[in-house]
Amino acid sequence: MTGTGFEITGAGAADLELMRDWAEEEGWNPGDSDRFAFAAADPEGFLIGRVDAEPVACISAVRYGAGFGFIGFYIARPAFRGQGYGIRLWRAGTERLRGRLVGLDGVVEQQDNYRTSGFRPAWNNIRLEGVPDGLGALDGGPVRGGVELVDAASLPFGQLAAYDRRFFPESRDAFLSAWTSLPGRTALAAVRDGRIEGLGVIRPAAGPSRIGPLYAAHPDVAAALLRALARHAPGGRIAVDVPDANPTATALFAGLGLVPGFETARMYTGPPPALDLAGTYGVTSLELG
Repeated sequence: MTGTGFEITGAGAADLELMRDWAEEEGWNPGDSDRFAFAAADPEGFLIGRVDAEPVACISAVRYGAGFGFIGFYIARPAFRGQGYGIRLWRAGTERLRGRLVGLDGVVEQQDNYRTSGFRPAWNNIRLEGVPDGLGALDGGPVRGGVELVDAASLPFGQLAAYDRRFFPESRDAFLSAWTSLPGRTALAAVRDGRIEGLGVIRPAAGPSRIGPLYAAHPDVAAALLRALARHAPGGRIAVDVPDANPTATALFAGLGLVPGFETARMYTGPPPALDLAGTYGVTSLELG
């Protein structure tokens, strides 16, 4: 039973850092600075549950546009599990997204619980890790068919945001702007004749550097982006969450020497949104979609 000292509040800056630390303890290897972009996405979308002022559980329930939401960061501290705190926080988060199509990336041990709340699986995200083969294969010239890799910041932001909308159900400009430009990150775009044909971002983490999103119009472009981004990772070690709905991506990266780690299930409360899954070689974030 939950005690009378339990309360749910919005997460402040220190709470977001604590949530990152908890995610690290769960083995999720979040990006070191992800929380700054998360706050830009929806400042009120992060909740903390406290018992007598001690943080014991957290969840994110981020709103995008008028009709979409995403659940993440659903964590209860081990000593406080099984006491009802997590479910109360879950209800507060889902209530915040009432009336919207809601997505999440469910860890294996929670997927049955998500099903009872109306979520249905759409695909699995497989974390692939390692040092990709052929890091020295690029010379800075065209990749294929005149495609070149450029600093994403050199392109008009509106062009990047429009491209991202092919792969995400709603616009997320404030988040995307922060996600691609935070210190320590590298964002590369693949461009041909002024048109974007790929986008990738790498960010530092406690474990392998995380790549996401990774979008590409062709496997050769995806491989070139992956290798170019991995050059910015210590020792070339990277991790990317690949949707198995794009079997070309999983086969490509396995062929580059990456090995699978854990899996999550992308789940939705209704029909999955129409996304360019064939061009999605790595999802942006398991916490925010």
